[in-house]
Amino acid sequence: MSGSPRVPGTSAAEHLSPAFPERAAWGTAGKLRAWQAEALDQYFRTEPRDFLAVATPGAGKTTFALRLAAELLARRTVDRITVVAPTEHLKVQWADSAARVGIKLDPYFKNSQGRSAPGFHGVAVTYAQVAAKPVLHHNRTANARTLVILDEVHHAGDALSWGDAIREAFEPARRRLSLTGTPFRSDTSPIPFVQYAPDAEGIRTSQADYSYGYSRALKDGVVRPVIFMAYAGEMRWRTKAGDEMSALLGADATKDVHAQAWRTALDPKGEWIPAVLRAADMRLTEVRRSIPDAGGLVIATDQTVARAYAKQLREITGEAPTVVLSDEAGASKRIEEFSDSNDRWLVAVRMVSEGVDVPRLAVGVYATSSSTPLFFAQAIGRFVRSRKRGEVASVFLPSVPVLMNLANNLEAERDHALDRKPNPDDDGIVTFDDELLERANQSESASDGLLGSFEALGAEASFDRVLFDGGEFGSGGLVGSEDELDFLGIPGLLEPDQVAQLLRTRQAEQTKRKAKSGGASVDFVQESRDELEHRAFKEERNQLQSLVGAWARRTGKPHGTIHIELRKACGGPAIAQATRAEVQARIKKIQGWFIGKK
Repeated sequence: MSGSPRVPGTSAAEHLSPAFPERAAWGTAGKLRAWQAEALDQYFRTEPRDFLAVATPGAGKTTFALRLAAELLARRTVDRITVVAPTEHLKVQWADSAARVGIKLDPYFKNSQGRSAPGFHGVAVTYAQVAAKPVLHHNRTANARTLVILDEVHHAGDALSWGDAIREAFEPARRRLSLTGTPFRSDTSPIPFVQYAPDAEGIRTSQADYSYGYSRALKDGVVRPVIFMAYAGEMRWRTKAGDEMSALLGADATKDVHAQAWRTALDPKGEWIPAVLRAADMRLTEVRRSIPDAGGLVIATDQTVARAYAKQLREITGEAPTVVLSDEAGASKRIEEFSDSNDRWLVAVRMVSEGVDVPRLAVGVYATSSSTPLFFAQAIGRFVRSRKRGEVASVFLPSVPVLMNLANNLEAERDHALDRKPNPDDDGIVTFDDELLERANQSESASDGLLGSFEALGAEASFDRVLFDGGEFGSGGLVGSEDELDFLGIPGLLEPDQVAQLLRTRQAEQTKRKAKSGGASVDFVQESRDELEHRAFKEERNQLQSLVGAWARRTGKPHGTIHIELRKACGGPAIAQATRAEVQARIKKIQGWFIGKK
């Protein structure tokens, strides 16, 4: 190990070499979290050329990386730092964080400059910037002993050309530190400087040198618990062939029907989005009783709908939300202003989905058609950063199987697999890759190409259920009903075990209330017999969806596969076209599966 010897009785994380004049400033970066100190110890035991650290969003990867960089500079192991980040905003965020610990990074370095300005320890650049001129960055890296920090390194695999450029640019680096909160990708493009090894099934998977997952971070109080508020509803639309279609959001259907029902729900001209935004704002009001500066974020699919959602939020709250569109000038400044303010809502496309640090975000609306595990994890990561124990995050989302599965498996730790084949059982679950989302981010009309031509006719929202820690609570209800308000009114400061206990209590109260009213919600008592029949049918379909979700967690099977098995066992069409008797038969069948009946 190079540099001065370690002081006896100290760990590598505690010992910083006094060799550099700026050593005193670097040593005041604040107390390290246990995982950060542990990862630093692991690094300095061997000082490898390449090191991959996987830490859940909100855990403090930047602090870890800067402390490691400070030590390598102090020991004169390296002379220069290059940080590679996904976005322009993150370059500035890295430079600001580095400045607080005495490391000077130039976030405004341009390829045309050729060399960084004097007085800096290094530069912060984007992956796109490196890919544009890899030879330039190769020469800069080779001309000095360089530590390259690859932030959210999975982006280096966004395109084959990007991966090749990153390899070329940073092959001469003295040290490379790769960071990610989401090491998996939806494709099989290898990530540069990441090691892969075959698992028990022979599938090559990424090998992290240090991992700190959401489950452990939750136990340590480093991140917040997340409550998912799922909303269903009846969707109606007209296809490009002129046919009028209807479906229950998230119900068993073909990929086309499933996708267009989802898109109908997200249409700003329908009733689903305004209803969910109102519910989310009510939740934010409750959270702000105990966390006065709590803010909310709506993640939209493209710029056109983002502006429409912002208009609706202004009508709901009486306040104009902050709108951030990734390719607009001044976007970084607006994020910073929102972060430092007490404003209620931020509406964004992609820019706030990854890496951007706005710790006061506590309520989210997942109003996008992206369903890759990578994007979902990045988006939820915006809400989990904990400032003090007891803070709870709430995320509102459409009740569609792929999102329910991702929400239920939030604590699952994944690696990037190069050889994994598509699962043929996933029919009926639609996903949109990151390339489509990126295209939507660049063009206001790109959403027209996502799902094909269609016309949304109507989107009715209904409260479906709450998901927390792998469990599901609630049995559905009208928007504005007591069944919904039970869960919207959960306090904003609770320990994880208190959240689970309160959710169980609320569900028990709802069950008693419905039993007392003869199986119908008190909101329906004065309605006509036909309307009661309609509402009961909707609740039974919601019940079937909940049972399918629970069976999926028990067996590991996709929701679509379970629906197909139920149809084979009971007969009848897809759930969107099934009669009430057919739905009841499937409920009875799946309930039998839970107790071992064939």
